[in-house]
Order: sequence, then C-alpha cells, then structure tokens
Amino acid sequence: MPKPAAAATDQPHKVSARALAAVLVGALAWGTALAQPTRLATEVVASGLQNPWAVAFVGDGRMLVTERPGRMRLVSPNGALSEPLAGVPAVDAVGQGGLLDLITDRDFARNRQLYFCYSQASPQGGNSTALASARLSADATRLDGVKVIFTQQPQVSSRLHFGCRIVQATDGSLFLTLGDRYQRMNDAQTLDNHHGKVVRVMPDGSAHPDNPFRNLPGALPEIWSLGHRNPQGATLGPDGRLWTSEHGPQGGDEINITQAGKNYGWPVITYGENYGGGAIGQGLTEKPGLEQPLHHWTPSIAPSGMAFVTSERYGKAWQGSLLVGSLKFRYLARLELDGARVVKEDRLLPELRQRVRDVRQGPDGFIYLLTDDRNGQLLRLVPR
Repeated sequence: MPKPAAAATDQPHKVSARALAAVLVGALAWGTALAQPTRLATEVVASGLQNPWAVAFVGDGRMLVTERPGRMRLVSPNGALSEPLAGVPAVDAVGQGGLLDLITDRDFARNRQLYFCYSQASPQGGNSTALASARLSADATRLDGVKVIFTQQPQVSSRLHFGCRIVQATDGSLFLTLGDRYQRMNDAQTLDNHHGKVVRVMPDGSAHPDNPFRNLPGALPEIWSLGHRNPQGATLGPDGRLWTSEHGPQGGDEINITQAGKNYGWPVITYGENYGGGAIGQGLTEKPGLEQPLHHWTPSIAPSGMAFVTSERYGKAWQGSLLVGSLKFRYLARLELDGARVVKEDRLLPELRQRVRDVRQGPDGFIYLLTDDRNGQLLRLVPR
C-alpha cells in the first residue's frame, strides 16, 4: 500500500540518500547564486504565525496573512500582528486542510474586495475546497459580506490534496487550483467532478463564459484544465498566461503553463512513483494528447507558492525569473526562463531551514516569503 500522500507532499520529510544528494546540489547552487549581481539576506517582518499559508498586500505597508488553523491577521509595517479578524468562516482544519490562499482584488484600493479559499466541511460529512469573497472593513478588523462563491464537487472524506491557490486574471475572473483529494486521483481524468482540476469562475462564482467544457454534456462548466494532482503554486506570467506548480507523488513535481482544455496527465503519466517504490499505472511519462511539464523535479521538492520577479530590486539578471518555494528541502528556487523554457535553476537560501509556503512580490518590489511552522515567519528578501 502507498504511504499517505502527505508524507511526500506537504508534511515534514525523512531525508533519504537521494534527498541528501539534492541538498548537496542545492549547496553548490548557492555558490552559483552568489555569483549573481546580488547577494541575498532575509529580514523578519513578523513572527509568531501558526502555519501561515498566504500573504496579501492591503496598502500603507500592511499585509494580511492567513493561518491554516482558521485565522486571518493584519501585519502592520512594524511587524505587529493584529488579533484574528472577525468574520472568517469556520474551516475544516484537518490534515493539509484549513484556511489557505488569499488574494486582493485588482481594484482593492477602491472596493476593498478580497478572495480566499479554505477546506469546507460538508453537513453530510466530508469536505472540499471552497472559494469565498469578502470586503475588508475600513478599520481592517473584520471581513464583511462573506460569500462562498464556489465549492469543489463532490465533497469527500479526506485530509489531503486540497490544492487551493487563487489567481485573478486580467479580466477580473478567478482561477482556482484544486487537488485530486488523493484517494480520488482517477477523478482527475474525468470532467464530471472538480478533483484534480483548475477552474475559472467569475467574481460571483459563475463559470467563465469562455471555459472550454462549458457546453459539453456531462462536464462541469467551471473546469479550465484537468489532469492535476495537488497544485499549490499559481501566478500569472508576464504575458498574462497562468503558470502553476504541483506536487508529484514520490518525484515528478511539475511546473506548467496551464491552458484552456489541456490535460496535464495525472495519474496516466507522471515522472514520480508510488511511495515506497513502484510504477503508478503503466509507468508512463508521456502519452499522445497529454501535456508534458515545462520543468519537473525528482526527487520531489514539494513546491508551494510561486511568483515572477518584475522589479529591479534584485538586478536586471533577476527580472523575468520565476521563484518557487520548497517545503521539503526548505529553500527558494529561482528559475531562469527562455520564453516558456527553463534554462537554469538556482537554489537559494539553503541556510533558511524553514518550509517555504508562499512567495509573493510586494508593491515595494521586494519578495516576501511565508514559512510553514507552528512559529512561522513572514520574511522579506533583501539584496546585500
């Protein structure tokens, strides 16, 4: 029997010989990173956060942070944490579930609108990923007008693979990544459910009118793409396309440009294997009609959180780079790109020794990281 998926995607890991080798490679890559125009350090913006999952910027140097047990807090410019905001709905904080991603609306300065996703318990038992909208009160102490606009179907009894990254497209619509719930991995290949999918909805939760399967009988209209395992990183690229990262099983973590109607293969093709060894399905890594990842990692780094660098804070060489956090090996990956091709990877901050859960570029041009720990930190990446 395979080990629980959490053991290789979203929980602390025992370091195998292969993993140790990867860490040593990372240490060598750090030397390469130092050869870049910028040396790096981290500044602690705030600490004392319990398993923080996402950070969003709300103006005047302030940030909102979600904590997986079900709290949302305001972080002041001096790092002080507010009391938990009122109005956050109850979350099913089991396993990998809880209060997860958070973004502000593109017009937040005017409408104070935000979106967040979380594991929602079903009255009939089980749970699934839900997406909600709300307004941040003028005094930033509560959420007003909270409304669940989308709920992953069907709801099942699982502690694993909620996905739950949100990206707002340029037209205001919302992409939401959804995990396969682990034991329902074969659902990722069918269109009558939301497991192992990326969905695209309007701000009111209705299916986007241009979704590829909207008019296909038997298909759920919110589906944008299929064949995903547990995507926990997502961002818009410089050209407006959606980029995602997802956890493979034992190996096979992926980076993809996630396009309308495309099938990304899980579990028919994968570069990973069953926990403890052994092929998944027929052991295929490619098959006609199924997309190949732009980049993949074996052994797994457990990617979570990703952001493109557009500012000049870190020098011209960094502009256009894609940053991805590693939960497993506890570093920050910087991927250099040639269009849609990854040409180089630098593994940064090997001394961090903390699980990198979220990666965001702030309005000030600095990169911010959240570390997943009972005493988690909000960090600012600064050049030295």
